[in-house]
Amino acid sequence: MKNTLKRKPTLAEGLFPILFMIFALSIGYGYLRFRTEPILILSSFVAGILALRLGYNWEEMQEAIIQKIAKAMPATLILWSVGFLIGSWMFSGTVPMIIYYGVQIVNPKFLLVTSFLITALVSTVTGTSWGSAGTIGVALMGIAGGLGVSLPATAGAIVAGAYFGDKISPLSDTTNLAPIAAGSELYEHIRHMLYTTIPASLISIVIYLFAGLSAEGQVATPEKVTMLLSQLDSMFNWNIILILPVLLIIIGSVKKWPSIPTMLGTSIFSIILGVLIQGFTLKNGLTSLVKGFNINMTGFEGTVMPDVIRLINRGGVVSVTGTTVLVFCAMGFAGIISVSGMLDVVLGEILSRVKTTAGIITSTILSCFTMAFVTGSSYLTILIPGELFQDTYIKRGLHPKNLSRTLEDSGTVLVPLVPWSAAGAYMTATLGVSTFEYAPWAILNYLGIVVAIILAFSGFGIAKLSLEEKKAFMEKLNIKEEE
Repeated sequence: MKNTLKRKPTLAEGLFPILFMIFALSIGYGYLRFRTEPILILSSFVAGILALRLGYNWEEMQEAIIQKIAKAMPATLILWSVGFLIGSWMFSGTVPMIIYYGVQIVNPKFLLVTSFLITALVSTVTGTSWGSAGTIGVALMGIAGGLGVSLPATAGAIVAGAYFGDKISPLSDTTNLAPIAAGSELYEHIRHMLYTTIPASLISIVIYLFAGLSAEGQVATPEKVTMLLSQLDSMFNWNIILILPVLLIIIGSVKKWPSIPTMLGTSIFSIILGVLIQGFTLKNGLTSLVKGFNINMTGFEGTVMPDVIRLINRGGVVSVTGTTVLVFCAMGFAGIISVSGMLDVVLGEILSRVKTTAGIITSTILSCFTMAFVTGSSYLTILIPGELFQDTYIKRGLHPKNLSRTLEDSGTVLVPLVPWSAAGAYMTATLGVSTFEYAPWAILNYLGIVVAIILAFSGFGIAKLSLEEKKAFMEKLNIKEEE
């Protein structure tokens, strides 16, 4: 029997589970280095106790959790598909070949700039930050390891480049979701984002350039590079055909083929290449899809460099299952504070203090911060603040594309910097560098927010609505004028 005697939470009740989670994660994860999942479960338990006091029973909380997990399932399926893809590309020799020739071609002084630009290009073309980081990003990390370039810095540049495309590609799910949530149009949203994305990108490139030029002492010795190349050359057969899996992914994105079938089909094709070109067994190919590739599958005899093991032994769907568990734990907390109204109270308090244009945009950013930190979901970080602020922007005469831009600047790109988010956990698992280590180097991800705040206070790049446009939007979205 459901309890129908519910009441609205107070601000203190809404804040308590969020502050508890922040404190628990800061001490437990940040200082004591405990696992994130139990801390999130404990936070969910605390939120659940409060929800019971507000009149919600377990069945209602469970239903809300299931709904949140259901919304996260498309991203989870992509995550599993990327795990298959990495394992198969290692088996075929595609990623090892990119590493082999990349180490010889790329100048280590410019690797950070190169990593940012290449992943930005790939993610813009494909529309997926996870896919670009999990494919070309893995190869770039291998090149960095071979050249002795800082792995945290390289990972940060890869994450920044990956989310450049995630922000502005018309093929990206978040790029399409933000204008839907805000009430703007896709391509006007993309054009408006250039005001914040281009300055942040240029500054990022300059910083990566100077960081690379000043890091000569970290570059690997020629002997180490020679040994790395020699061992890779002994393990794999190089053939131009091995680049086909990369081209298939790019073509599939441009042609708008379904992402998951394209990645799975490319994985199967890559296994066939590994059998035909490398001479590996089909059994090992199928094992690579599930458990990841292992150097023992190559039949290499002798002592293998630790760097080679770290570069090559990766992939498989098992390698990303931990991320799935983390997502489910985070969705448990998000579901309880959402269904109980605790999150609405906190965001509503932020909105009630908005008076100026700069205040509206800053409040939107703070709301996105709250959602990113609490839920760890890119989708919720866009949808909930978008729904909350949509009417306010239009009533104040601000074009909805200001809102959609702010949602991306402070929502989409912030989530991978949150360690317990699906994106943060995925980047850590895929690139082999913790979120705390790569976050300072993911310059675009936080510099865009700084640029957005500067524009908000200066008024530059802020689109206003004419009286006719305001009236049209209010009629279209059924918004009532304040008395």
